[in-house]
Amino acid sequence: MRWNRARRSDNVVDARGRSGMRLGGGLSLGGIAIVVVLGLLSGQDPLQILGQLANQGGPAVSQQGERPAADDPQVEFVRAVLGDTEDTWRALFQQSGAQYRDPTLVLFRGGVSSACGFASSAVGPFYCPGDQQVYLDLQFFDDMAQRFSAAGDFAQAYVIAHEVGHHVQTLLGISQKMQTARQRGARMEGDNGLLVRQELQADCFAGVWAYHAQQRLD
Repeated sequence: MRWNRARRSDNVVDARGRSGMRLGGGLSLGGIAIVVVLGLLSGQDPLQILGQLANQGGPAVSQQGERPAADDPQVEFVRAVLGDTEDTWRALFQQSGAQYRDPTLVLFRGGVSSACGFASSAVGPFYCPGDQQVYLDLQFFDDMAQRFSAAGDFAQAYVIAHEVGHHVQTLLGISQKMQTARQRGARMEGDNGLLVRQELQADCFAGVWAYHAQQRLD
């Protein structure tokens, strides 16, 4: 896919100059889902990947740095991918008589506060339905390449598309149904829990985007 041809989104906020620590810990369920799927795409054993995740962690590591330049190529890549997801979901929602609301993607370094609370970069990329924003520490892309051998533009674009998939779930009312089910005591964790199903559906939505993106960019 040639992202230089994709439309750049204006809905990317660069907040990397506001944080200074990268905290140890483990990936969230969403982060694990992303890494496992990318491992399968690259021919790796998902059990081996999960073993690596289980052993990760450690002390906090300082990550000081200046605010990056506005023409940062990584930022431009993120804007291009997000713009492409916007084009896909705007068209699909319009076909069903609905209107797609673009999410905001916040770039951060180390840790960030959202409507869902504070999260360190160790949890991986995430989406917060409370403020309808995607949060991404670009260091995750380096971790994917170095630790999980999941490098390349598509792998990185998939991460963004997966989190946008959670935004689609919010717009379709699925996230609210999940919250209602939680309040009713439904099983959320475990192999057959609703959280796993929610992540798999976000993967499915990412696949829908990938299909349409391929049609446009080839």
